Amino acid sequence: MAICCLTEPETIKMTTNWIVGMIILATVGSGLMSGLFFTFSNFAMQAFGELPPNYGSAAMQSVNVRIINPQFLTVFLGTAIISLISVVFAGLNWEQPGSAWILAGGLLYLGGCMFITIRFNIPLNDQLATLDPEGPGIIPRWQAYAASWLPWNHVRTFSTLAATAAFAVSLTKFNPCS
Repeated sequence: MAICCLTEPETIKMTTNWIVGMIILATVGSGLMSGLFFTFSNFAMQAFGELPPNYGSAAMQSVNVRIINPQFLTVFLGTAIISLISVVFAGLNWEQPGSAWILAGGLLYLGGCMFITIRFNIPLNDQLATLDPEGPGIIPRWQAYAASWLPWNHVRTFSTLAATAAFAVSLTKFNPCS
């Protein structure tokens, strides 16, 4: 049943508030992730690359350990859950204004952030974790890591930025009572 079919004014208001709140959280979450990814695309990886390879690789290894914390995981995974809910909501309420934008935001986050991270960036990070920054062969391994990891991070940056924009536009279009 589409949201606009609800007849109780209080039910419509409560449902609208929940959906709008969800979209606001998705907008903020995907925006935060975009900013994080932008940091690495714009300057962090370049700064690590300017260090001697043993220091650059050690710095990235440290980042990969420290990033697994409650605040990051809440935003990263919480936005994924909200994005999945938003995709289902948009599919079930396709006739509602803004649903296409909600769907786009959810798919951009799930595909461009979650899928890319799980499929490409995490395996590369796991490989980096096995390297000894002081060991032999660190220079070509660090260079290969950075050359492979950074383009996928660019995809995550642009995907999460586009998700942020799509969720924001959906807020200007969504009206469950139209």
